[in-house]
Amino acid sequence: MRTVFFTGAISLIIITGLSIYFFGLGYVFLIILILLFLVGLYDVIQKKHAILKNFPIVGHFRYMFEAISPEIQQYFIESNTDGRPFSRNLRSLAYRRAKNVNDTHPFGTQRDLGGEEYMALRHSIYAVKPVTEEPRVTIGCQDCKQPYSASLLNISAMSFGSLSSNAVLALNKGAKKGGFYHNTGEGGISNHHKEGEGDLVWQIGTGYFGCRNEEGNFDEKKFKEKSRWPQVKMIEIKLSQGAKPGHGGVLPGVKNTEEIAEIRGVKPGKTILSPPSHTAFTNPKELIAFISKLRELSGGKPVGFKLCVGRTEEFVNLCKEMVAQHVWPDFITVDGAEGGTGAAPLEFSDSVGLPLEPALIFVNGTLEKYHLRQHIRIIASGKALTAFSIIKNIALGADLCNSARGFMFSLGCIQALRCNTNECPTGVATQKESLTRGLVVSDKSERVYNFHKNTIHAVQELLGATGHTHTSEISIHDLVKGDEMVKLANRYFPDTVNTQV
Repeated sequence: MRTVFFTGAISLIIITGLSIYFFGLGYVFLIILILLFLVGLYDVIQKKHAILKNFPIVGHFRYMFEAISPEIQQYFIESNTDGRPFSRNLRSLAYRRAKNVNDTHPFGTQRDLGGEEYMALRHSIYAVKPVTEEPRVTIGCQDCKQPYSASLLNISAMSFGSLSSNAVLALNKGAKKGGFYHNTGEGGISNHHKEGEGDLVWQIGTGYFGCRNEEGNFDEKKFKEKSRWPQVKMIEIKLSQGAKPGHGGVLPGVKNTEEIAEIRGVKPGKTILSPPSHTAFTNPKELIAFISKLRELSGGKPVGFKLCVGRTEEFVNLCKEMVAQHVWPDFITVDGAEGGTGAAPLEFSDSVGLPLEPALIFVNGTLEKYHLRQHIRIIASGKALTAFSIIKNIALGADLCNSARGFMFSLGCIQALRCNTNECPTGVATQKESLTRGLVVSDKSERVYNFHKNTIHAVQELLGATGHTHTSEISIHDLVKGDEMVKLANRYFPDTVNTQV
């Protein structure tokens, strides 16, 4: 786009000059072109806005639409509250926090307070001053030799391949500065993860990328070597994800570059389909044994698994096996069906899996029933973008949260919904170098850090409003409609959910 801009601009100036010389046309047109050229030149040089850097001059039209009056925007484009999957209000909040500017909201709520999705905090008339130190959560059961102290908000699983090299590096540098972890996604550990020096959670998916043999099965030797890298703090086995539970990951061939193929141990240029399930285990007993094996091979680092809850009886059976073997994971990441940055068939993203709220209640209650909850941390993943979403998830049973799209917004994602096309205009979810160049790591890593810092600050303020000083004190009864959530849990999971969440 930038080459087109320079070529077109210079050509127009030459043509205009010749027209003036030969036909006596006015100089106004030439002056306008020169001004546009200067604006475009500035767009290419500046480092703050990936859209303008990738699309000189043309990119300004997007910002013009943002400045349209609320009335025209509401009736002809999109209201502040009805955008999907994230409304304009929520995206704007993420942008403002990432830019470290005023994040207050004017003129009262725009939410439907009577809607079925409405939920809020029960504040206290004895509110306390917010704590200044961020609450953290230690992950690691009795079999773990290297427990990890985690932030309340961390970067959810997004692979290098789905995201660009600059996006991965900016995320990791932001995580390093902010003291939170960065989940690698199932695509494996790249040089861009290592260059950022931020804490990593290495996700092991069904394709075993980064630790697979020639047949595509799990390779113990490769895993042992990489899992013991100091930067790797935890290991996560990916059973399923909210975007496409039971489907397996997809990396389009246009994104499968030689660099990515080398990291994953596959051939470049071909669409990579991860199997829908693992080959290293096929039942609860084998899964628990696999968890023990990974913990031993990694030198005692925390090992857990991620799932989108489907058949609840399978999770119950897994808990029974944990009790029988007296072995359990250090953490469980619960992904809601509404989550997911990955591309998926519409039927999977819309119609498969349990939403996060009932899934959290179910997992937490089931672990309580089998006396496992005190050993296992629960990580919530699914549209965790605001401080309230973090507090709500913790109230429903989680200990901490992962966010994917929140951190994508901090990188400059505009929700263009082109993640699966390799044409992401902001350089976040693409492997096109011409687009990736627009994402300036030094600027965006600072925004990742700011988004995390300001969101955690908002969590601390909400805690103070409830009269609490640590998220461990939050419960389901701190929520308006908390009783309704308990009733919902008892309705669908009467045999497994402890109502005293």
